[in-house]
Amino acid sequence: MRKIIYRFSRATYLDFQATTPTDYRVLDAMLPYLTNQYGNPHSKTHSFGWETEKAVEKARSQIANLINTQPQSIIFTSGATESNNAALKGLYGFYGKQKNHIITSQTEHKCVLDTCRYLEDKGVEVTYLPVDSNGLICLKQLQESIKSNTLCVSVMLVNNEIGVIQNLKEVSRICHERGVYVHSDMAQAIAKIPVDVQDLDIDLGSISAHKLYGPKGIGALYVRRKPRVRLQQIIHGGGQERGLRSGTLAPHLCVGFGKAAEIALTELPYDMQHVDKLYNKLITGIKEKIPQIQINGSLEHRYKGNLNVSFAFVEGESLIMAIKQVAVSSGSACTSASLEPSYVLRALGVQEDMAHTSLRIGIGRFTTEKEIDFLLDQLSSAVKKLREMSPLWEMHQDGIDINKIEWTQPH
Repeated sequence: MRKIIYRFSRATYLDFQATTPTDYRVLDAMLPYLTNQYGNPHSKTHSFGWETEKAVEKARSQIANLINTQPQSIIFTSGATESNNAALKGLYGFYGKQKNHIITSQTEHKCVLDTCRYLEDKGVEVTYLPVDSNGLICLKQLQESIKSNTLCVSVMLVNNEIGVIQNLKEVSRICHERGVYVHSDMAQAIAKIPVDVQDLDIDLGSISAHKLYGPKGIGALYVRRKPRVRLQQIIHGGGQERGLRSGTLAPHLCVGFGKAAEIALTELPYDMQHVDKLYNKLITGIKEKIPQIQINGSLEHRYKGNLNVSFAFVEGESLIMAIKQVAVSSGSACTSASLEPSYVLRALGVQEDMAHTSLRIGIGRFTTEKEIDFLLDQLSSAVKKLREMSPLWEMHQDGIDINKIEWTQPH
């Protein structure tokens, strides 16, 4: 297999949960549909439309193959945020008069939580399940939360901040025994771990192309056909995408998405092996070089391309600034503008001071061992320097338990 190396001219990129670089093979597949093959795929009267429609439907099949479903189950959207909105608002729009209770978790992506808050304003009752210190929901608590009017349970497969993998198959079993639909934000799972929607037995699933080395601006919603799941459309117009999502499709984006899915289906075993190897190198190096760290989220049930780690006695934003040659984040890209500690880490019970010191490090298909070595050198040096400036670190070195200090309150 030919290995493609990406050379980054700026910083070393280790933020693969925020986005992934577009695979060169994806770009090659897209270019003809940005130049000569520019027809509207919904034009039925000439060859320009026919050829782009054929390309779009091929892409739909490629995406369906990746998650083991029928092409007709794939609805193109602008990304996982739209897919999450379409799933939850669409379900409520169609079934809301009979059932108006939704269950989700406290660590869902912001677009799911905000959609649930929007629906609460419309009269929907929402239960936000807590998670344990590993970031996992309690299945017994889920079971006890389901009521006669429960419409849907929405639980993400892989968490975007801490990489924790939920037991989605068991969630589906519990829900379907009670006639409840299951939706999952799968954006951080597709092309990173094996995802089979038939095996998981979910009803709705959200996907984003730019999380799997495809282009930005396109995603998909998996909608189960047997037994059929009904949704009310949230975008009205020409009735494209089986009437669920009106609007002219962008063939170049669809083709890029499809090619990324095709590559992922072929190369997933290699990608997983590569990521696991670099993860083991990274976590071993951090533990050896930097004392007083905390890994956030389950070590057993996690995607290893996502390492969320807190460094005691170091402020996370200062650490990011100190390692400017490495692109990492202090949490979700969708909430990184906030200076508040991550709501995901708070839900795990991580102390506020440790939540403020966390970094999310992402490993992907094109990450190299040299980049991991570079990160380890940068991290260990920066943490040492920042701690040398911290009076709290000095107190800790003197054997003082910081948590037992009673600080004087300002007047």
